[in-house]
Amino acid sequence: MNQNAENTPAVEGKTLVIGGTGKTGRRVAEQLVARGCEVRIGSRRADRPFVWEDPSSWGPALEGVRSVYVTYFPDLGFPGAAEAVGEFSRVAVERGARRLVLLSGRGEEGAQVSEERLKESGADWTVVRAGWFNQNFDEGFFLDAVLGGEIVLPTGEAVEPFVDADDIADVVVAALTDTGRHVGKTYELSGPRLLSFRDVADELSKATGRRIDYVPVTLDEYRAALAENGAPAEFADLFALITDARNAHLVHGVEEVLGRAPRDFSDYARDAAAGGAWSSPRR
Repeated sequence: MNQNAENTPAVEGKTLVIGGTGKTGRRVAEQLVARGCEVRIGSRRADRPFVWEDPSSWGPALEGVRSVYVTYFPDLGFPGAAEAVGEFSRVAVERGARRLVLLSGRGEEGAQVSEERLKESGADWTVVRAGWFNQNFDEGFFLDAVLGGEIVLPTGEAVEPFVDADDIADVVVAALTDTGRHVGKTYELSGPRLLSFRDVADELSKATGRRIDYVPVTLDEYRAALAENGAPAEFADLFALITDARNAHLVHGVEEVLGRAPRDFSDYARDAAAGGAWSSPRR
């Protein structure tokens, strides 16, 4: 959590946190509540359900809202995302939400189209671009692979500067609460070093005290595995963000916004293991 939280002004009005039970949204909502801000969770199971595919749910969720943390599932670069984000942003501004903070993706051309659609709404906007999360390994897509002891991916020896969800949340909360400083800004976030998935497997092995292997496969093999498990084929395309090295360099948005270094993957892995994240191996 941002160490300067006590000096941060409260958000005026209610904040809608879309995806407020997810990896970054949950953290953003908790921080805002701790600052005495009014928060409404935007999710399918909320008191006022928010569903991206159902625009009729947007109005009730936006009632009384003055700022929104905008996240899009499954990914901002997927087909239809830009249109949905653009229309939602227009509706949000019409209903009085002036402040929009968007979680976007580093190096994703489709996500950048969504960014432009949000800006066209006339809102006071901030864009936060992040790459692959540390927490994908204990709260998300790769959890089962870690528990099973094998991370099977089409990434070869490519590297990625994995970023921590706590750092993302700290930046988002700063953007929501210190509006004068962050309006009209785009911040790119990364962790402090580049890691391959083989490096990640080694870090997780050290943290858990058991062997976790990285198994590289071809993209076609990975697509077939996705189809077998009923997962969207578009997920395979996301790995191009790693294999073509477009994000294989460090950026400094965390330092720029928060005045401190980003969290290292080894610290994340140690703390997650200590908290029991991977206490039930599946092999």
